[in-house]
Formats: sequence, C-alpha cells, structure tokens
Amino acid sequence: MKPQTLAEVRRILEFMTQEGVHVLLSQELRQELDLREYPGFPENWDSDRQPENVYGEPIDFALSVGGDGTFLTSAAAIGNKNIPILGVNCGHLGFLADVQTQDLNDILQKLVEGEYTIEQRSLLTVTVFDKDGLLRTDLVMAPNALNEIAILKQGLTNMLSIETTVNGELLHTYHSDGLVISTPTGSTAYNLSIGGPLMVPQNRGIILTPIAPHSLTVKPIVVPDDWKFDLRVSSRYDTYMVSVDGRSQSLGTEMRLHVEKAPYTIKVVQIGDNSFLKSLRTKLNWGK
Repeated sequence: MKPQTLAEVRRILEFMTQEGVHVLLSQELRQELDLREYPGFPENWDSDRQPENVYGEPIDFALSVGGDGTFLTSAAAIGNKNIPILGVNCGHLGFLADVQTQDLNDILQKLVEGEYTIEQRSLLTVTVFDKDGLLRTDLVMAPNALNEIAILKQGLTNMLSIETTVNGELLHTYHSDGLVISTPTGSTAYNLSIGGPLMVPQNRGIILTPIAPHSLTVKPIVVPDDWKFDLRVSSRYDTYMVSVDGRSQSLGTEMRLHVEKAPYTIKVVQIGDNSFLKSLRTKLNWGK
C-alpha cells in the first residue's frame, strides 16, 4: 500500500477503463483507494476451479503491482486457477515483477491486444506428517511455493541436522543452519543469496542448497524435478521453522516433511524483451 504503488494502480485502472476492460479489485485495494465502483473478487474465489467474475466471464489475467514479494502473494492467491499473472515492478530487483513502470502504458496496450506469451513456472509443495505418520494439513496453511521451501533453525538455536532422503534413498544428513529447496524460478531468490546456482526458469530441476553447512565439502545439488524428498529434522531444541515463499511456520522436530513438485504451474505473462537473460544482465549488473 505504498503511495507509489497505489499511484500505479490508479494509472492502470484509468488505462483499462479507457480500453473497456473489466477490472476486479482485491478488497484491500477497493477500501484503500475508495474505489467501491469496481467489483471485488468473486464469492467462489477460494474454490479450486477458475471462478467467473461478476460479469459472467472467465478471468483473462491478473496484475500484480509491487515487487517480487507481492508477486509471490499473488501466485498464492491465484493457485491452480489457471490465470496468467503479469508483474508490475514498484520494488527493487524484480525478477518476477519485471515490467518497469516507465514502460507501463506500452506494456498494457500490448496486453489488451494479446501481444504476449505465457511461461509455465513449476512450484513445490510440502506436506507434514506427525510422529504416527498421519497427514497434518492444519500445520502449513499455504503449502505451495513458486520460489522455495526453506527449513530453518529457530531464533539463535544451534544448527539443525536435516536427514534428507531422495526417492527413498538417503542423500545426506545436512548439519547446517538450514536447507533451501528451490524451483528454477526461485534460483534468483534465497538460493542465490546463500551461494546456490542460477537456473533459467524453463529448466526442469530442483535445487537443494544448505545454509552455512558445518562441512565445507557439502555443496548445492540440482536434481530432476520429478524426484521426491523426505526430511527429518533434529535439533538440541524441539522446534524449527518451515518457510514456504516467506510464509513461516514453527514445527516440532517430531514432524516429518515431504516435498515434491506441485501438480500445477503458475503462468507468467511475458511481453516484449523482458526475458530472464535480460534480467540477469540488468539486475545483477553483468558486464559492468
């Protein structure tokens, strides 16, 4: 709800109104901007299928206005509704929200004229089992991650021991401050900051990157994205943190985690020359 972001939202609304495009607003935006004339999201928004809007039409695309954090929130809200998302960057780096505000009018014109492509981005999903092997859906409210699932020590506690089994075979017991399991999309996020490899979003892989491992010989590894992971965490203390795209939850060490590729993808709108390689050059200052 930053002033700059709200100004861009108003600019988008003015453009869409002139073009005759029907717009739905989140309840927060309707209240913050006092735009009650715009309808909110459909009442059946939380269902698994794509909802129809108040005009009786399917939803063509979603606009996420902010930074990459806003885009992750938008992706969680869209879920498996099969609605493409265009990210407008009002933040900093913006690997997901890569449309710059100075190009907005031109980008919006191409959007309404259908001059765009769709990229499919894979997600990860985490499930939690208790000590009796029972599924606990009440512990992680939003289990799907576009960027990463991170297992983290809680507070200033000692390092974790994370027994990691891949397709039923032990990979390694990580003695570290945590472990980040990342999608190709998330390779430029938490994974990058802890020394993990970059991957183009079209890659079909999953990255495992330890956080401050006790042994310097333990390195990140990339595996096929149809591999499945079972994790058992132990610590001197009884709890640890699980972060799903930054949405954190404390769990007890008696809980077992299962991580695999989610059964659906997030569809990202690409317009013009806003490619991943261009983002690397400009946002990471390559060649400068």
